[in-house]
Amino acid sequence: MSRCPTTLLLLAFFCCTVFAQPAKKKANQANSPDMWVTSPVPELPTNVTHHTFRSASMQREVGFCLYLPPGYEKDTQRRYPVIYHLHGAGGNETRSVYSASVLHEGIVAGKLPEIVMVFPNGGRSTMYQDSGDGRFMAETMMIKELIPHIDATYRTIADRKARCIEGFSMGGRGSTNLAMKHPQLFGSLFNQSGNVYHVSDAANLPNAYLGDDPQRLRDNDAFLNLTKNLDFIKANLRIQVACGTADPEHLKTVREYHEALTKAGMPHSYFEVEGLDHNQKKMIDGRKATWFDFHVESLKLNSVPLHFR
Repeated sequence: MSRCPTTLLLLAFFCCTVFAQPAKKKANQANSPDMWVTSPVPELPTNVTHHTFRSASMQREVGFCLYLPPGYEKDTQRRYPVIYHLHGAGGNETRSVYSASVLHEGIVAGKLPEIVMVFPNGGRSTMYQDSGDGRFMAETMMIKELIPHIDATYRTIADRKARCIEGFSMGGRGSTNLAMKHPQLFGSLFNQSGNVYHVSDAANLPNAYLGDDPQRLRDNDAFLNLTKNLDFIKANLRIQVACGTADPEHLKTVREYHEALTKAGMPHSYFEVEGLDHNQKKMIDGRKATWFDFHVESLKLNSVPLHFR
């Protein structure tokens, strides 16, 4: 069968377009001193603004995005609960702000209470822990610097009972690391597809980021910290864990953490999303109407005053 020259040219153009597409660029996950403030800042959702603060431990500015609820400017005497949302590997403070849009929609509709949301820059691949060589102080920045800065600068309820922490992927792992190590600071944890590793296990050595000091590795092992702080965690911290079944790189350790919580007798919420790969937006969009319900329930159980529009 003959083809006219025009048809052949169109076929050639189509093939070049389809098969010569460049591969999707993978986010740079190498830590570097200049990673702490993203630039340029992209367009942000409604009521989300970009800020920086000075990290004393690293002697540099660190970026964060901040969502303030609609009533914040008018209700000048009111204080608000806060959710810290931690981004994934290769990301920055602007990576996961989509969830602020979901929170805003729920608040405006009168379905969710007014809540402040903070999106810190946790570095590209820190797991929100301090590096063994002291160059990247992600845990110190979060725990000793950013949280006090937020409580001092904005009208948050500066109390563990009103402070939630969550994150996706590295952010899920990081929020779990921080909550297991510092449960006195948080009332609610939501790990979204975040690997939880036995970092002190000799089989996982060497650890290029944390270093190989045995005590340091034990101090930063979420499973050991769960055991160490179990009584306090049981009495004071609510935990929710989720992962997609089509996310094999994360599902294995998420299930191990779920199993560890179960064996420890720690009440928690756990669910798997059938067929979901490693995609936070898909995870959120599949359950928008209930996405923040776990944290809101935690706040209610802690008798935190909540304001609905």
